[in-house]
Amino acid sequence: MQQQAATSGFPRTSRLLQAKDYRAVFSNARHKASCRFFLVLAIPDESGAARLGLVVSRKNVPGAVQRNRLKRLIRENFRRRQTQLCGASLVVLARKGAHRHPNSALNGKLNKLLDDLLGKMRSTGAAECGTASRESP
Repeated sequence: MQQQAATSGFPRTSRLLQAKDYRAVFSNARHKASCRFFLVLAIPDESGAARLGLVVSRKNVPGAVQRNRLKRLIRENFRRRQTQLCGASLVVLARKGAHRHPNSALNGKLNKLLDDLLGKMRSTGAAECGTASRESP
């Protein structure tokens, strides 16, 4: 159990760290999914690894505790689906008022958005490695 937790973390290689990475996703977003809580943008990533960037602004989510809760929730959803999302850089933006809803509602919406995004990516051939890794014994 301890080893599984260590291997399923959120390392630096899985994060968008630089402003140029965020700019690339914002300006070239080929896949989008949104709801009243979140906006998810994605572009293909040459590195082959799924990478995540978070935008949870003070304007949209006024308390630090609530911003951190949303970030943890988004990271956990991404971590669970990382193998399916390989080859994509994602940016998830929290929208105004998202912090007022329980984690269960936010998880449900985020899962639906990621499902929609995966469907769009598969239809263009951008997310093939996620299905191959699940089918191999």
